[in-house]
Amino acid sequence: MLPSYVLLDLETTGATPLKDRITEIALIKYEGGQEVSRWQTLVNPEVQISGFIQQLTGINNEMVAHAPTFKQIAGELLDYLKDTVLCAHNVRFDHGFLKNEFKRIGIDLRQKVLCTVKLSRKLYPQHRSHGLDAIIARHELVCESRHRAMGDVEMMVGFLQSASQELGSVAVRNAAESLLKGSKSLPSHIDAHLIDDLPETPGVYLFYGDTSLPLYIGKSINIRERVLSHFSSDHASTKEMRISQEIKHIEWIETAGEFSALLLESKLVKERQPIYNRQLRRERQLCSWRVSEDHTQMPLVSLVQVDEIEPANMGQLFGTFRSKRQATEVLRAIGEQHQLCQKVLGLESGKGACFAHQLKRCKGVCADKEPAELHYLRLRQAMTAHQLKTWPYKGKIGIHETQRFNSKSALHVFEHWVYLGSVEDESELDDIANTKSGLVFDLDTYKLLLKELNKPKVKIIEFE
Repeated sequence: MLPSYVLLDLETTGATPLKDRITEIALIKYEGGQEVSRWQTLVNPEVQISGFIQQLTGINNEMVAHAPTFKQIAGELLDYLKDTVLCAHNVRFDHGFLKNEFKRIGIDLRQKVLCTVKLSRKLYPQHRSHGLDAIIARHELVCESRHRAMGDVEMMVGFLQSASQELGSVAVRNAAESLLKGSKSLPSHIDAHLIDDLPETPGVYLFYGDTSLPLYIGKSINIRERVLSHFSSDHASTKEMRISQEIKHIEWIETAGEFSALLLESKLVKERQPIYNRQLRRERQLCSWRVSEDHTQMPLVSLVQVDEIEPANMGQLFGTFRSKRQATEVLRAIGEQHQLCQKVLGLESGKGACFAHQLKRCKGVCADKEPAELHYLRLRQAMTAHQLKTWPYKGKIGIHETQRFNSKSALHVFEHWVYLGSVEDESELDDIANTKSGLVFDLDTYKLLLKELNKPKVKIIEFE
């Protein structure tokens, strides 16, 4: 598959690298397509193994009581990993645990990695599932010790052998090399060590050039993978190419999940105004339509600027527009589609019937041929599809988000679609929950929150 690689699997006390520990390691090393060594060992995690994990892996506390600690086997493991590519099924998991274990003993692990889940997706895009159980079933592999380290490594061996027989060894090698391409195409002015430090967790990253102002701010559920994609040799746009050429320094902030990253990205872009982030910049001309409370108020609709938008009255507004011109074009189109009077809508001036009525495209409220009350009801019905959502809660809410991979947790607090802030510690909650600062509407926050609230498993806390 590759000139030199190690297929590796770990068993652990849990799923969080920062607090859980390794209980077993197994690997098979390949050079020039041939197996050259295999190694496995139980590891004393120096913490108790839960009953659930014991049942899942078959590894209990008695089995590891006299096993070596990670520190005792670290040197031998490094010898196997030296100058190779670390391959694992969901390598983010295994690599994360290894980095944290080595970090505990003062060693900074820098390792090229390849995920066999991604390799399976690349080789077999027609299949939806690429977990190890799905691959075992699909390739009719026989596993005698599932969820034990060497047993799972042997299943990866079986997968690669089966794929080579079905698709050819050249296709497997090309797919593997393609997945590794990102780390090989770094510009010469980017420190490879900095890239090695990038976490494979959700968060926000900031690209800098020669000044303290960021060139670009982005977010991802996997910071490392997304940053590397910016340095791909097949840039999707001129902007991507220019960004990669101008970068001199990279910073990142890990978050509790994707929603945290989205909120932070939006906030930082508006605060720092990076030159390559155009979409999320604050739009000073943002506006919306407000329909009058009854049919006697003329015109029936009026334009509300962003500074006049009151989040508590969102349900009275229709549409969000980046400019007055865009708002007018949309309202005119709605009027034409539903045969509404452009004059009563405030889009046409003058005396007498509107021009559309002369073309039989207005039902004649302006010529006393349609009751004003009926026209008003038709207007409200036509605008319903553009109506902004009324805040569905009595007051403030918190959305709880956790990330097991980096043990981060956050509670995001909102009121009337306005983001009040986030806390990681309950001791900070009272300050933010009791804030009475002025509520300022932000379109990007509104859209992000609306989407998040529609998710089936979102954790919402309502404050009294």
